[in-house]
Amino acid sequence: MAEILILCEYPTLSGGERSMLATLDGVARAGFAPVVAAPPEGPLAEALAERGIEVVGLTTRDASGGHRPQAAVRQELACLLSKRRPGLVHANSLAMGRLAGPVTQGLRIPSLAHLRDILRLSRQAIADLNDNTRLLAVSQAVRCFHTRGGLAEGKTFVLYNGVDLERFRPGPPTGYLHEELGLSGGKGDRHLLCEAPEGPFRQKVPVPFSRLSPFPPLVAVIGQIGIRKGMDVLLQAAVRVSQERLDVHYLLVGQRWSDKAESRRFEAELHRVAEARLGGRVHFLGLRADVDRLLREVTMLVHSARQEPLGRVLLEAAASGAAIVATDVGGTREIFPPDSQTARLVPPDEPERLADAMAELLGDGPLRARLGAAARRRAVAAFSAEKATAGLVEHYRQVSDC
Repeated sequence: MAEILILCEYPTLSGGERSMLATLDGVARAGFAPVVAAPPEGPLAEALAERGIEVVGLTTRDASGGHRPQAAVRQELACLLSKRRPGLVHANSLAMGRLAGPVTQGLRIPSLAHLRDILRLSRQAIADLNDNTRLLAVSQAVRCFHTRGGLAEGKTFVLYNGVDLERFRPGPPTGYLHEELGLSGGKGDRHLLCEAPEGPFRQKVPVPFSRLSPFPPLVAVIGQIGIRKGMDVLLQAAVRVSQERLDVHYLLVGQRWSDKAESRRFEAELHRVAEARLGGRVHFLGLRADVDRLLREVTMLVHSARQEPLGRVLLEAAASGAAIVATDVGGTREIFPPDSQTARLVPPDEPERLADAMAELLGDGPLRARLGAAARRRAVAAFSAEKATAGLVEHYRQVSDC
């Protein structure tokens, strides 16, 4: 069996790592032996151990969290590759692709680098990436961005990520999330503004939501807490929605990984706005291992990102049959083509438009059901883990023969 050495930068389980994990069983069944070089401790290493995948320690950061010198990491990688002589190196991120390119070229080992980000690259970074045998972009948007910047068009291909359609599937809500949050019964001190049906002056009057539904709507946003994900825009939109709907609760699922000052300030501002403008109706849930179940409990998923190469949570939500409102950025319209009626797409950084789309779906259950069913069909047709794995295996075979 040809060994595939997969290079991972972080010890965490974000979208890129989860997408890689979804392919490992199929890669092994195709006759390859996947081995992962990554930080030896953390959620990724634990997930790999559960699958019986060998982990070789490789870290790009020092004990303080700073970047190790690139030359030192490359030297360590060169020693590892010289010792193991894998049949192929698969760098699972742009950063690891840049690290590996010159090393694998010098050792004459075929290499493939995954491009999972849309960001500006220096000339040197482009040259390093072009040293790889092949480059895989997760969307046409990612490929076009980087080839315009100088990546070699002839070696840059598109391969969509895939999700487990059995794990992420439609199903009736059980109410467990409402119960966990203490929202499983009506509370007289929470109200919905409704228009009074009688009298000479029609006006908005408060009506306890317990008279309308025992379970208040849940709007989820899932992802890393950071500026790029646009959770601040979601909260701005939620404030607008709350002018008409005080029964809606908002779930922010994820955590902040960056320790930069601007990232800490961003998270602090989210908490401030949530408390000051939406007190008691925003729930910061942190990392969750039950995202598949959670997606079946929520009224809708909102993805307010400012940029998104190909949002994994959007694939998971689509597979789960969730109603989705997302910003039309990056590869998102490749998941939800504008004429497909699979999701509501809105421009980024426009909380008014986002609020309008959220309010429309909150008020129209049949529409949510139609969008969710269409999203599920789209996921089955284009974004299964099996389809992604088959594509990756074919790239492995072609690169190995180069």
